[in-house]
Amino acid sequence: MATVAGKGTFIKDKVELKPGLILFRRSDVQHGNWYCRVKVPNVDRYKTFSLKTEDINTARSMAWRHDAKVEHSLEQNIPLFNRSFAKVAQEFLIEQEKRAEHGEISAQRPKKLRAVIEGPLTDYMGSTQVHLIGDDTWKNYPTWRRANGEGRAARNGMRTVSEALAAKLVDQELAAREKGRAARGLRARPLPGDRNRRGVSASDEAIAAREAAIAERMKGTKQISDSTIRFEMSVFASVMGFAMKKRYAPVSQRYESRPKLKVMRRDEFTNEEYTALYTYSRDYWVKGKEKPKDKAETEETEKKERKLSPISRWYRTVTHNFVLVMCNTGMRPGEAKNLRWKDVTTAKDRDGNEIVVLAVQGKGKSRKLVAVPSVGKYLDRIRACARDAARKRAEAEGKKNVPDHAIEPRPDDPVFTTIDGTPASSLYKHLIDDLLNKAELRDGPGGTVRSTYSFRHTYATMRLSEGVDVYLLAEQMGTSVKMIEDHYGHVNSIRHADRLLQGAGGWNAAKPDDVELETKAKATKAAATRDKAKRPAKPQRGRRPRAG
Repeated sequence: MATVAGKGTFIKDKVELKPGLILFRRSDVQHGNWYCRVKVPNVDRYKTFSLKTEDINTARSMAWRHDAKVEHSLEQNIPLFNRSFAKVAQEFLIEQEKRAEHGEISAQRPKKLRAVIEGPLTDYMGSTQVHLIGDDTWKNYPTWRRANGEGRAARNGMRTVSEALAAKLVDQELAAREKGRAARGLRARPLPGDRNRRGVSASDEAIAAREAAIAERMKGTKQISDSTIRFEMSVFASVMGFAMKKRYAPVSQRYESRPKLKVMRRDEFTNEEYTALYTYSRDYWVKGKEKPKDKAETEETEKKERKLSPISRWYRTVTHNFVLVMCNTGMRPGEAKNLRWKDVTTAKDRDGNEIVVLAVQGKGKSRKLVAVPSVGKYLDRIRACARDAARKRAEAEGKKNVPDHAIEPRPDDPVFTTIDGTPASSLYKHLIDDLLNKAELRDGPGGTVRSTYSFRHTYATMRLSEGVDVYLLAEQMGTSVKMIEDHYGHVNSIRHADRLLQGAGGWNAAKPDDVELETKAKATKAAATRDKAKRPAKPQRGRRPRAG
């Protein structure tokens, strides 16, 4: 009788040669050839070989030889299992998704990994056997990626591409767009050149738009950035590390060193741009007004206001205050999504000044960051918007005279929500895009299209400009000192311009008298502090001083 060994595999005529080494035939095939199965030590896996013989004695001899080969391969660190890079990468993704389920990594991390693995990495070496991937494959990836990829920012440079590559890039963009529509529950539209299940093909307008997009790509395509390549290579290295752990590849294929690539400066908002942004948002955008373009416009045109619906005004008010919170805390967008009302508290610093404390979670870690009292004011406005929306929902359900405590956001409710009270998964992306476009601040000086993450860069730049210690800022922002030095090193050059330009022609250095006065003032203040520290503490009135 056949013995079931696993799903779809049936073993019969089993012969055990030693523990971990068996001969068997299969009941699900027509021939009577023998197979052998070798248990891999220290791993819950087996290596199976087809012996291609019906003779039991020949099969015994071949099985012992295969057992010796497995042992030799393990000693010499030779991989036992052949797998393509694409298959290994899928196993890696499954492991990462399990880690995300258990809270070891963020829920967004597997999605980012999947986009890289199923995109450029699979295109580059998907069918290649993982144990055959060598140094040349690793080192040549940046060159291949620049030749076959497309970036998002003009600052990385432009290049011309062939019609075939332009068509490939356009088709990838169209496919991603339709995938996004399907994720939002919208009906997918047939892509140009394809038919859907009902036999409907793309419209003439869609085909013409594709051809126009291809022609535009051929004129000039944005270069892929080095930071993107660096991230993709880190994913590449992680997959190879997983392959070594599973004994799919030898340990000599561990790629830890990255090629030297440029570290791109991140585009923040300058002080002037930040002031212009929140002023425009407060005075015009939230109210639906159009800002006059020149002084020649009449006062009537300046006061012209487009009537906004209550829903639009609600969203714009929340988005305005969201921008202020992000620029004054340096939170990551993911941390903002996870923020709950119970995470917002107040405290006092050592001088007795009130501060706002936010307990944020993101990238699988948690920390507390501090903020100025105005952040509490912005959050109070968002809380008021949440109360108004809750009251209107209750009234729409026929409830009257709803008490205030019933519409107050609960401690576990997310801070940033939609008007329906559900978490704002996009963090008002389309509204922020609209605000930046209308304020004419969408593109940074380096050519990068600004996004919600630019608010974090703005916070870091402003804090460094005010002289905040790099170590303290790194702790506040939940990042490393090296990351801040790599991306914001230019701020120190501006802060210390007086030292860097000392002695340069045309530079008006500080006068010696001014320097001397400043030095004396600092010395006097330091001496006063020391004297105060030396004085014995005065006992509090009504209490005896403690014994020494």
